[in-house]
Amino acid sequence: MFTENANRIFNRSIEEYHRWDDVDHPIDNPYAPGTIDHLLYHKNWIDTVQWHLEDIIRDPAIDPAEALLIKRRIDKSNQDRTDMVEYVDSYLLDKYKDVTPAEGARLNTETPAWAIDRLSILALKIYHMAREAERTDVDDAHRAACRKKLDVLLAQQVDLSQAIEELIEDIEAGRKYMKTYKQMKMYNDPALNPVLYGQKK
Repeated sequence: MFTENANRIFNRSIEEYHRWDDVDHPIDNPYAPGTIDHLLYHKNWIDTVQWHLEDIIRDPAIDPAEALLIKRRIDKSNQDRTDMVEYVDSYLLDKYKDVTPAEGARLNTETPAWAIDRLSILALKIYHMAREAERTDVDDAHRAACRKKLDVLLAQQVDLSQAIEELIEDIEAGRKYMKTYKQMKMYNDPALNPVLYGQKK
């Protein structure tokens, strides 16, 4: 199943990142370029690095200059994340380009890749909540609360995985069709962000 493979790749990416736990450690993608596995690993690596950048920037004692640099990295990471989602959708669009939608075929509320994006983030939540549930420097109440949250996250993973499988099956059968829109992020574009285009030369 697609999501079984995706979750396995996400877990591998997360585990390999945490061997170093360093936001500057270079990615070493083990999958062949041009494959869906390569895209999924790269996508999750971006998500994992950004997760930890978001942690770092929330340090109350962080130097403001360093915080600004990290905020710039997070902005770039958000754009990279969006680009990777579009690459995954492009891969799937090409894969199913010969499928003729049935009469009355419907458009889904989101593309498969944006649902896969949520699955990638969910894998990170599960990893970190599991670590919280195993901490030895906290009391039993903390661990119990985290285990309860972990159970919910695991249930969400099952449900989301099933929903993605059903969406892909519907696309393969022509019951639904894909339509993608380039994400027109405005805050990074100097021609569209008033703060940027309003700056004096």
